[in-house]
Amino acid sequence: MTNPGNNLFDLSRGVLDVASQKVSRIEEITRRMKMLAMNALIEAARAGDNGRGFAVVANEVSEISTQVNGITKELRSEIVARVDHLTTTGSAIVQEMHGKRLADLSLNMIEIIDRNLYERSCDVRWWATDRAMVDCAAAPTDDARRHATRRLGVILESYTVYLDLWIADRDGRVIANGRPDRYRNAQTATVADEPWFRQALATRNGGEFIVGDVTRNKILDDRVVATYATAIRRDGEANGEVLGVLGIFFDWEPQAAAVVQGVRLEEEERERSRCLLLDARHRVIASSDGHGVLTETVPLRRDGGSMGHYTDPRGKLIGYALTPGYETYKGLGWYGVIVQAP
Repeated sequence: MTNPGNNLFDLSRGVLDVASQKVSRIEEITRRMKMLAMNALIEAARAGDNGRGFAVVANEVSEISTQVNGITKELRSEIVARVDHLTTTGSAIVQEMHGKRLADLSLNMIEIIDRNLYERSCDVRWWATDRAMVDCAAAPTDDARRHATRRLGVILESYTVYLDLWIADRDGRVIANGRPDRYRNAQTATVADEPWFRQALATRNGGEFIVGDVTRNKILDDRVVATYATAIRRDGEANGEVLGVLGIFFDWEPQAAAVVQGVRLEEEERERSRCLLLDARHRVIASSDGHGVLTETVPLRRDGGSMGHYTDPRGKLIGYALTPGYETYKGLGWYGVIVQAP
C-alpha cells in the first residue's frame, strides 16, 4: 500500500522543482533582456541624436528587466518558504495520523487479549461448580481424587490452551491435577504461599475470580503461565462454604505470541516495529521479537490518557492503549504497545 505521507512529500518536492525551473527560465529571459537593452544603449549612443528615442526605450526595458529579476528572487524565496512550511505541516499531520494508527492497533491487541482472558475467567468459575471438583474438595478420598483427575483430564483434552488444572484443599495441598503423568510433581505440591491461592480462598462468592501475574511455573516445566483461580464451594453454590481452590494454568506464551505477531502492520514497517503487551508494572509479558519477556520494563509517557502516542528521545514513535476490559473481566491494568523506529 502506498504511503500517503510519502506521496505528500513527493508532491511538495515536485512543486518546488517545477517552480524553481520556471523561475530559472524567467531569470534567464530577464538576463537576455538586459543584455539586449545594454546593446541597444550602445548602438543608440553611436547614432547620436538619431538614437535618443531608442535609448529611452532601451533604458525602460533595462528597468523592467531589473524589476522582473527582483520579483523572481522574491518568488523563489516565497516558494521555498511555503513548500518548507507545507512539508513541515504535512509531516506533523502524517506523524499524528501514524501515531493514532499505532495507538488503535495497540488497542486492538489488548482487546483481543481481554476477550481471550474473559473466557478464562468464565472457565474457572464454571469448572469450580463441577460435581467432581466439589466432591474431591469436600472429601478427598482416593476414589474422589481419581475421579476428579479423570474429569480434569477430559477438560484438558478439549481446552488445549491450558497446561494443567489443579484442585487444592483449604490448606493449599494439591489433591488432584489433570495431567499427573506429565506433571508428577504437582501431586505433592503445596500452593499455600501462592498469592493466587490465598486470594481465591478469600473470594466472597462464586461469581468472583482472581488472576495471578504472568510468571513462570517451575512445576509446569518452567513454562510461562497466566493463572486463574476461584474457590470451590459446597454443593457448587455461589454462596456455599469454601472447600478448596481450583487453579487453571493458561499456556501464555504461544497464545500471546500469536497476538503480538499478528498485528496488521505493513511489510515495510514490520521489521522496524516491536509489538508488546505490558502488565500493570509495565513489565514485558509478550513481545513480537521474543525478547525481554518477564525481564524487561518499558516506561510509558501516558500524559494521563488511556491511549495515545508520542515520540521518544531516540526518535521512535510509540503508540499505546490501556486495557478497556471485557464484560465482567475488568482488565488488569495491562497495555498494548507498539514501538516503531523511524
